[in-house]
Amino acid sequence: MSINPHNLVRHELIGLPVKITDSADRTLIGIKGIVIDETYNTLRIEVNKKEKVIPKAISTFVFKIPSGEKVQVDGKLLVNRPEDRIKKKFPRW
Repeated sequence: MSINPHNLVRHELIGLPVKITDSADRTLIGIKGIVIDETYNTLRIEVNKKEKVIPKAISTFVFKIPSGEKVQVDGKLLVNRPEDRIKKKFPRW
């Protein structure tokens, strides 16, 4: 199944371009890069050949999916192990 705006949170995020549009930590807003790793609580993003660790729960992300569409996701929806998100029920998705 290909990634679309309705099933993004149930897919692998590694390799997708991402931008942080809102965060409780104001220093994170505006960071853009490629997701290179994901843990339960964080996304690791490559920014200018450096890695930044971004907490999921306090941030809002905009992912660019392969079709070119941009999808905004509240990081609270992503807090979980990537392999467990497939089973989880989501209010919007």
